[in-house]
Amino acid sequence: MLGKVMTFNLRYNEPKDGANAWPYRIKRVAQTIQEHDPILFGTQEGYYEMLTELHEELPAYNWIGTGRFGEHEDEHNAIFYKKDQLEVLEEGHFWLSDTPDVVATKCWDSMFPRMCTWVRFQDKISHKAFVVYNTHLDHRSQEARENGAKVIWNYISRHQAAGPLPVILMGDMNSHPSNATIRYLSGKSQKTGPQGWLKDAYSLLEGPIGRTAHDFNGGADEAPIDYIFVSPEIELLDTIVDRRQIEGGYPSDHYPIIAAVNIT
Repeated sequence: MLGKVMTFNLRYNEPKDGANAWPYRIKRVAQTIQEHDPILFGTQEGYYEMLTELHEELPAYNWIGTGRFGEHEDEHNAIFYKKDQLEVLEEGHFWLSDTPDVVATKCWDSMFPRMCTWVRFQDKISHKAFVVYNTHLDHRSQEARENGAKVIWNYISRHQAAGPLPVILMGDMNSHPSNATIRYLSGKSQKTGPQGWLKDAYSLLEGPIGRTAHDFNGGADEAPIDYIFVSPEIELLDTIVDRRQIEGGYPSDHYPIIAAVNIT
């Protein structure tokens, strides 16, 4: 099954952003997504109102998500998917804490409750099934980021034990590649975990990757904090960090990351 997947931190609707506030950017966001035409994409920092507005601009998609405080309160880690191509087999949410099944829980000096949304899909044509996880790790606490990644891996491992399927993990990890959190996910640390089972989509890029969070200032210096990881059954064909402006402005304060994949 060939297709593109995308992760996109939308930046919450902050009136203080002025001309960069959500109402002035939604068309740019929608155009960016439509041009890349992913079969699915994960968002971070989207409030329910933002996501419903974006959905109106993208009628080819449906979406799944819940707020980090439960129901549709506050930010979501939504997963949008092409409704004519993908069927939802199962979905769920968990929180990045030591009680992950308890809504809105937080630990390890995390600034906010952090969570992960997951969906098990089946392609309607090939009938291949796979699982997508979308998350947003804490921006303040390194301990919360590291332990949050372990909670996610525990869920992935549990799902794999119940029935192995190809995996896509995406999101804003608030961590540079040299950070222990990313080293853990990419198998470059000695800690028990993925140990190389997950492949970083940036592995296709030569040279410095450059920043993915830019505060509406653009640029490609520094290092990324947004990622897409895939399991061995998924072939990475291409990876793009889309740094374009659309009609004179950036769609968000993060660049979207797009990976072309083949799920075998």
